[in-house]
Amino acid sequence: MPNQLSVPFKRTHAAELRQAVKEYLLMNRTETHPDAFRWDINRWEALRKDGVGGVVHVDRVKAVLSYHAQLVFILTKLPPDIGLEISYSPAFDLSAPPIMMSNLQYERAAVLFNLGSLYSQLASSQDRSTSQGLKQAIVYYQNAAGTWKYLAESAIPQFKSSLPPNDLPLELSEAFAIGLEFLMLGQAQECVWQRAVMDNYKNGLIAKLAIKVSSFYGASLSTIREASPSIRHVFPPHWLAHIETKKLHFEAVAQYRKSVDDIEANRYGYEISRLTQAQLVAKRGYDVARRGSVAQAVLHDIKSLLDNVQKSLARAERDNDLIYHQDVPSASALPPIQEAEMAKPITPPGLTDPKTAIGEDAVIFGELLGWGAKVAIDIYHDRLQNWLKDEVTDRAQQLDDSAHRLLEALNLPTALEALDKPIGLPPSLIKKAEEVRLENGPGGIETSIEGVRKLAQQAMNILNEALDVLDHEAEEDEDFQVEYYTERSPSSEANKDLITKAQRYRTILEQAAESDQVVRQKWDEWERNIVELTWDESELEASVPSSTFPPSQRSSARGANPTQVHARALRVLLESLDDLIRTRADYVRRATRLAESEDIRPRILKAAAEIERWVEVQPSMFEDVIEEEMVKYDKFRVGVQETEQKQGTILESIKERNSQLLQSRKEDPSVKEREHALQSLDLAYHKYKEIRRNLDEGLKFYSEFSNVLSQFRETCKDWVIMRRNEMNDLVRAVESLSMRQVPSAPATPVTQQACTTPAEPEEPAPTRPQAMGRGVLDLPPPDSDEWETMALPPAPKTPMRMR
Repeated sequence: MPNQLSVPFKRTHAAELRQAVKEYLLMNRTETHPDAFRWDINRWEALRKDGVGGVVHVDRVKAVLSYHAQLVFILTKLPPDIGLEISYSPAFDLSAPPIMMSNLQYERAAVLFNLGSLYSQLASSQDRSTSQGLKQAIVYYQNAAGTWKYLAESAIPQFKSSLPPNDLPLELSEAFAIGLEFLMLGQAQECVWQRAVMDNYKNGLIAKLAIKVSSFYGASLSTIREASPSIRHVFPPHWLAHIETKKLHFEAVAQYRKSVDDIEANRYGYEISRLTQAQLVAKRGYDVARRGSVAQAVLHDIKSLLDNVQKSLARAERDNDLIYHQDVPSASALPPIQEAEMAKPITPPGLTDPKTAIGEDAVIFGELLGWGAKVAIDIYHDRLQNWLKDEVTDRAQQLDDSAHRLLEALNLPTALEALDKPIGLPPSLIKKAEEVRLENGPGGIETSIEGVRKLAQQAMNILNEALDVLDHEAEEDEDFQVEYYTERSPSSEANKDLITKAQRYRTILEQAAESDQVVRQKWDEWERNIVELTWDESELEASVPSSTFPPSQRSSARGANPTQVHARALRVLLESLDDLIRTRADYVRRATRLAESEDIRPRILKAAAEIERWVEVQPSMFEDVIEEEMVKYDKFRVGVQETEQKQGTILESIKERNSQLLQSRKEDPSVKEREHALQSLDLAYHKYKEIRRNLDEGLKFYSEFSNVLSQFRETCKDWVIMRRNEMNDLVRAVESLSMRQVPSAPATPVTQQACTTPAEPEEPAPTRPQAMGRGVLDLPPPDSDEWETMALPPAPKTPMRMR
């Protein structure tokens, strides 16, 4: 048995790569079709077959490096989780169940682990009794150390960041990889030491090499023992004993070789002290080896060393007592042995620069937009829409509503209009009523309500059609699963993501329906008042009471009275407020037009092209581009804020001036009645505009959402077509296999042991058994009495499983 350790492979299992990639592209990359990437999927499957490890041959190094390089590039195009279930068994416990994850970073980390294992097994297979074998073993061990160093520093952090907390497999933790890295360096340094011994290097140099071997083994041991969470139990029981024995062995070797160097320099007292130290350490190593069930070669090595040290110590003490009489220094007084580090981690170039491992092969998904760039575009659109809604559109609407509520509470401007024109209709109201008549206000609202209802029903119908498609496929799949015993996932599991999305869409439609009901109730409440605005001017004027100013409020020869002064000032303030509201509405229109006309996609694609092609593109990398684009809209937010400050000042002035107006007026019931009527009509106009705005929003929502639902319906249809094609392939495979397994009829009848009637020759089995009816098996109906006396055919053998 060799006296060095090699790491076993993590065994993997077949992955449904083709189906997972197609489903991901169908559901998440609607701008393209999976058939456009048929070569990429085939290439991925072929590379995975040779690149996941399991075979010890130097040629497999290139295959693993090539597959890893493609994975690095794939992760720049796809997110870690595309719904592909990947499983790997623990390397040191093949009886344990495999760990399954839907994570491409898991695949990459496991591939790197197996590459390190491959290097370690190649190193351990070398003939270390020759200089050439030692040289090759040193290179392989250093490559293994470099691979695990790369795994710990590059792959595992990315893998960990893609997982929930505490879900990282222990064999793929940083501490585990670093522990193996130091172990490989220790074994490489041991080979260097062995070659130095074979070439008869000086004892002082051999001691320096040996103490570094011990240091590497000690670093591996401490890393494993001190890891949190603990990884000690993951290793086989004899591994830690092996590593500790090696650490103590080479510490003793270093002291022994240094003692020989001391005797050559006539330092006899130092020789004895170092041999004493070597004996103590070798005894500890021998005890660990015996208790730890290490390999016999390791136990033999430490025992041989202990015997040599004990003989040398007895000889040195005898010579010093009889001849040299030198003082023996304490262990703490001995100069430390300087380390000579000759083994270093060598990371294969194909890992540090994946492009070199690809060679002339094309990259997989080279034409696919990187998922990070796509997510960044979606993030920008969502952020911009939300920002505009919060900072511009909604804020402007809130300020408008605040101004209207105050004016409504103050009965403005109808109170002024009642003063200005005690009989007839104010010009502003005439203009508003004319607008409602020209737009056929009530009729338009009724039409919009019906349009919203139809679009809502249409959207629900589209969603139901999509669900009907999935339900029909599920029924087909259920019949298929009954007729053919396969390992294909049932539709209830395979379409889980589609069903979840459909439920989310249904919830959105139900919430929208509640909003529609609120709008309809608002219309029911204000329909009568809004209809009044559509009357002829004469009818409308007749419905509004007239009033006259009291004599005290008429103009006198000396000038305008206080009421007229305050009314005039109020009109100026109201006009300023109207100008401010129009300015704010202009900010909203300009911001909306800019958002609709501009497209960030070219800038994102340009920024993505400037990023190193082999770098995993994260959405956060485009944050600067997104911020630069968002800055263009900041002027609209500032504009709305400025109107807010001005509006606050104007509203305060309006309240103060209106209070002065009320104090200057005497109570006049006719004026109050006229003001109330005008206020009711003015409020009806604003409610009309509000209802029309709500209905326009509803029409826009259902129109856009119907497009989303139509795309979802097509996605469901594509998914069903893919499932049916898969089912047809399985059926053909079953029928083909059934035809090959049909037994031929026996040449002579088979004699029956317990039957008086002669047996008839068996007929060939049908190629496809019927699921129902009295066809092949000729079975009676389920409720027939024939079942009581009928001799049933023998039970079938183990059902065939589709793989």
